[in-house]
Amino acid sequence: MNLELTEEQRAIRDLAREFAQKEIAPIAAQIDETGEFPRATVKKMGELGLMGIEVPAEYGGGGLDCVSYVLAMEEISKVCASHGTVMSVNNSLVCHGLKKFGTAEQKKKFLVPIASGKKLGAYSLTEPQSGSDAGNMKTRAVREGDAYIINGRKSWVTSGPVADYIILFALVNPEQKHRGTACFVVDTTLPGFIRGKVEPKLGIRASATCEITYENYKIPAAYRIGEEGDGFKIAMTVLDAGRIGIGAQALGIAQAAYEASVRYAKEREAFGQRIAEFQAIQWMIADMAVRIQAARLLIYHAAVKKDRGEKFSKEASMAKLYASETAMWVTTKAIQVHGGIGYSKELPVERYFRDAKITEIYEGTSEIQRMVIARNVLDSK
Repeated sequence: MNLELTEEQRAIRDLAREFAQKEIAPIAAQIDETGEFPRATVKKMGELGLMGIEVPAEYGGGGLDCVSYVLAMEEISKVCASHGTVMSVNNSLVCHGLKKFGTAEQKKKFLVPIASGKKLGAYSLTEPQSGSDAGNMKTRAVREGDAYIINGRKSWVTSGPVADYIILFALVNPEQKHRGTACFVVDTTLPGFIRGKVEPKLGIRASATCEITYENYKIPAAYRIGEEGDGFKIAMTVLDAGRIGIGAQALGIAQAAYEASVRYAKEREAFGQRIAEFQAIQWMIADMAVRIQAARLLIYHAAVKKDRGEKFSKEASMAKLYASETAMWVTTKAIQVHGGIGYSKELPVERYFRDAKITEIYEGTSEIQRMVIARNVLDSK
């Protein structure tokens, strides 16, 4: 695997880094405190081409590869994981699904505005009683002529409070369980679409998340992606791609906590010397560096396989599992390096710690990733 970045990949990385440092860093702590959705900077991310990086230019995207995407995701998430979450959902769960499974008409109508950042997308699979058990959903879509009538309730919809379009999964043939699901593009301006309570989250607080209820929501049949029964396949395929993005988000959080720890260890003095001179601190810093680099290589490997058009489900799960658990470990150690001040909101390490936890949960928990990895390993010849 060639790990040399191309000029194009370095350019998108540097663009994301400069934007994050200049535009996002000054507001990151404030929006974490208030939970306010950062509309202005999200709009600017769209204008810079960061909301549809892998989408062909003809459909409003950047026309770049998955490696470029993870490079940009790391830089944005390193400064603010909330922005990284919004960017990840739009790129991986919405644009990727439309690009891979949408018709030419659907791409023109939905993908172009979402990939270009003119509209914001969201993804809705989880329900109150079905998280990892996606086959246990209850939301129903009943065909009536050239339309579907949808009723049900979805939960934990990232960007739900502000999204213009939502990729929705619902049952069309309940007796077939997960094989009886379909995928739709929801226009949030149509009657019967009801946004519910906004979740008061531990971390990624500025990435608006809410419940959504559908009450006799009528949607044109032309808004269905794929065929009836394709929903579960589409959902799982899209999540494979999403896991690479979440791995990159976790990597960015870990990198930020690591760099903060290195700086602090060089500045802080105790017992007449910098704490960086104590072996206990050195070992924590060394382990951070090793784990972060290992996570980065796993993410790049998954991204390269995706770019080559090869199967990457196992690699995506490996990347997501290791990077998310690395983020949680590194941020925990970062607080330890900082001591009491690390527990205070005066420094961002406590925010990194809170933001890291979700990467072990959404788009497949660590336990689900281990199941996916084990299945791929045990089923291989």
